[in-house]
Amino acid sequence: MKRNALVAQSGGPSPVINASLHGVIEACGDFPEQIATLYAAWHGVEGILQEQLIDLSRQPREEIALLRHTPAAGAIGTGRYKLLPEQVEEYARIVDVMQAHNIGYFFYIGGNDSMDTAHKVAQLAHEKGIDLVAVGVPKTIDNDVGDQEFRLIDHTPGYGSAARYWACIVQNTIEENRGIATSECVSVLQAMGRSAGFIPAAARLADPERKEGIQLYLTEGGHTLESLAENVNRQLREMGRCIVVVSEGFDVGTLGEARDAFGHIEYGASKLAVAQVVANYLNEHGLAARGQATWQVPGVLQRSTSIYASVVDQQEAYEVGRKAVEIAMREGSGWMATILRKPGSGYQAYYDKVRLEQVANFARHLPEAWLTADRLDVTDDFIAYAQPLIGEEWPTIRLEQGRQRFVRLRITCIEPKLPAYIPMRWRTDHGA
Repeated sequence: MKRNALVAQSGGPSPVINASLHGVIEACGDFPEQIATLYAAWHGVEGILQEQLIDLSRQPREEIALLRHTPAAGAIGTGRYKLLPEQVEEYARIVDVMQAHNIGYFFYIGGNDSMDTAHKVAQLAHEKGIDLVAVGVPKTIDNDVGDQEFRLIDHTPGYGSAARYWACIVQNTIEENRGIATSECVSVLQAMGRSAGFIPAAARLADPERKEGIQLYLTEGGHTLESLAENVNRQLREMGRCIVVVSEGFDVGTLGEARDAFGHIEYGASKLAVAQVVANYLNEHGLAARGQATWQVPGVLQRSTSIYASVVDQQEAYEVGRKAVEIAMREGSGWMATILRKPGSGYQAYYDKVRLEQVANFARHLPEAWLTADRLDVTDDFIAYAQPLIGEEWPTIRLEQGRQRFVRLRITCIEPKLPAYIPMRWRTDHGA
């Protein structure tokens, strides 16, 4: 019997999240005997809870094709709605919505927390005797989904593009710093990555020969503001300029932190920026060269700028979306699609699966072996790991009147079949 399918997204967007969505859409079309209609939840879990479902089969084909080259998550929306284990009512509502619309297949694009949600939904459906196949599609620019040995997943879709972004902007920052070092001798850049240093580590790809004086301050590095200042001044005495790339999770004390629904610090909404504190500290305590330290926080640009997307990343994100559908059809529920690396000197990816519970709520860190002895840099092994992921080509960007042309789906939700529902967190937030 034909069943319908539902795809949803959760958490922070990425430059290639829509490529995975595209892969899911096209692969679902390959199984017309099993899948009747593919729906998308508008803004993830909140859309499911409110029964806001979009019929993707009614979308123009030319718009669907643009998904591959559209960044961020504006096509069907995402969100940070945290489902806690004790929120039995919410999980039951999700299953009720699935039943009401004959959903037999659920594809959830997201990170660690999202895989946990997919796992719990699959468990609850099984306990209720409901035939629901739930499969996860990995997504995070942080690259922190998976295990420390890289056996479950080699890298996550989104990371290659974030790495390419940092390689490119740091390369350009080096030129800026070289030219104006007598006035602005230190450039401080803040990279995303609360607890994992994969993104700031990618700045090394801008200068793999280590000629330009880049210092990396990862959360795994264990440095302090004091040791940072000592290291920067040592380099200023040697070459008169320095590029500092600091993780947003680098400990500089209180920032007036804002937090999202998952309890994670929202650095872009906090009162102070880590890079700001670092630059202020350097300027206040004195620099061993002419000029000042300046700071920049690219923020969400590193996950929403399509021009820096990696072509390799785009293709792999698409393929892992397709793989998730194939897993659902052939292997059943409770899996996440994964990207792995074939052994050998050349880079080649292949796609497999891992149980959802193996990756749910676990965050991996940059391996200790990839940090240099002074913990200010990454090793050549990291460069060999990350370099192939950023690709060798510029992405295809469609232009109209000089502006980028992104996908624009028709956001018209189907008729609900259940009574209206107010998500539990909304009731708390709004005093309902």
